[in-house]
Amino acid sequence: MVDLFSTPILVTVILGVVGLAIPAIDAGRREKGADRNKLYSAIAFGALIVAMGIVIFRIFSGEVLPAVAFSQEVIVDDMFGSFFAIALLLVSVMVTASSWNYYKGKSNPAAYYSLILLSSIGMVIIAYSTDLVMLLIAWELMSLPTYALAGFTKRDPISNEAAIKYFMFGALASALIVLAIGLVYGITGTTNIGDSIRAMASLNSNLVPVGLLAVALFIAGFGFKMGLVPFHMWLPDAYEGAPTTIGALLAAGTKKAGFAAALRVIVLGMFALNLDWTLTLAIVAVFTMTIGNLGALVQKSVPRILAYSSIAQAGYIMIGIALAPYSDQALTGSLFHIINHAVMKSAGFIAAAAVATALASYSLEKYRGLGK
Repeated sequence: MVDLFSTPILVTVILGVVGLAIPAIDAGRREKGADRNKLYSAIAFGALIVAMGIVIFRIFSGEVLPAVAFSQEVIVDDMFGSFFAIALLLVSVMVTASSWNYYKGKSNPAAYYSLILLSSIGMVIIAYSTDLVMLLIAWELMSLPTYALAGFTKRDPISNEAAIKYFMFGALASALIVLAIGLVYGITGTTNIGDSIRAMASLNSNLVPVGLLAVALFIAGFGFKMGLVPFHMWLPDAYEGAPTTIGALLAAGTKKAGFAAALRVIVLGMFALNLDWTLTLAIVAVFTMTIGNLGALVQKSVPRILAYSSIAQAGYIMIGIALAPYSDQALTGSLFHIINHAVMKSAGFIAAAAVATALASYSLEKYRGLGK
């Protein structure tokens, strides 16, 4: 039975109530002045700070379990989930704070901040999920608001193109994950991550190929969100076309939620099936690093440079995951870089948004002499 006062439930309630309250407040306001953006930004910022404060308080009060690999619950309040929750909520805090100025004077700020909060709920629940169905629900709760946010500048054709590409590839990723979950349930009879992994560890030899296919589908599905090569094609266009602050949410937030899901499902599944996919994942990581870095060198738009950089950083994180069976320090390094990248990539997009607001351009050529 889920503890109604566990960290993920409290965070969900706080962000959910505030996320739904902001449009309600906006609908009840008679005056529609420019101060609406500042008001809703402050409300959303406060809700995220409270949510992050709860996560941190529960950790230091000793109420959070150590990292749990197997649980009968659909969500578990453990250190693994709390680690990712802090990183993901920090990204949302930075995005919301930067939107105070960036989104000033733009249309429909209530929906903008509401969607950020709802997406944050999905990201947090992914980190705490120990059931595949719950993970899928959280995945969609994270994804659907970001599809809308990517195309929030409706009169901009580049923004519309970004939203369409992001939605199409996101739908494909979700379809692969659903298919993987169906295969796992078909061969194990359960959607609980722990129980399904135990069952897969003792599969009949005839069913092992199905288990391998399920793991491969999970890698592909999560790989789209993580931006791994060859599932990275949508990132540059989506990050360039989305509002720049939302680019930070996509690059630093949803990407990290993808890694949280991958670590919960794929890494444990590989251990259960005695799979040594280190070489395969390392090759993916190397190609991801190489294509990301080389692609960034030839870009002329700052958001596209940040997008390719984000692809490369996914490769750096993945190389630690690939080496996890051989070294605890490898996984520790990946987790450290997840926090590092969440903060620095958010800062990069936010800085780009600030400069673009002043220069009215994202062209790298316009940035010449900026440091003087």
